[in-house]
Amino acid sequence: MPGAVFPFNRVLKRRKPAPTDLVFPNTYHDLFKRILEEQNLRADREGQRRSFYSLRHTYICLRLMEGADVYQIAKNCRTSVKMIEDFYASHIKNMVDASVINVRRSRAGRRPRPPAKARPRGGKKSNEHRRNSGR
Repeated sequence: MPGAVFPFNRVLKRRKPAPTDLVFPNTYHDLFKRILEEQNLRADREGQRRSFYSLRHTYICLRLMEGADVYQIAKNCRTSVKMIEDFYASHIKNMVDASVINVRRSRAGRRPRPPAKARPRGGKKSNEHRRNSGR
């Protein structure tokens, strides 16, 4: 990627690596752990160790508190609406009204579609429909 050339050259200049050195010598797990330790965030307020999964959990809970569409969150996170309602929403139930979480909203800038008119059962068109269609 062209945008990565300048930062990569800065890393090379700073480290002066040998041709056989790894560009990223640590795993992403080690880097994440180091960042959490530096920021004193290794454990949450209940003493549970933080992980990458905790980032997902935080994202879902924050989006729910913002009032985001639960269907869109489920799609983004590749999980079910039921899982979000049962597990994630239960953690924030005191902060958010459940009726807000379960509402499906139309996309910004779009008007919701009016409900389709129902045809009479049997699949046949009504006489009124035939008169209005010019047949």
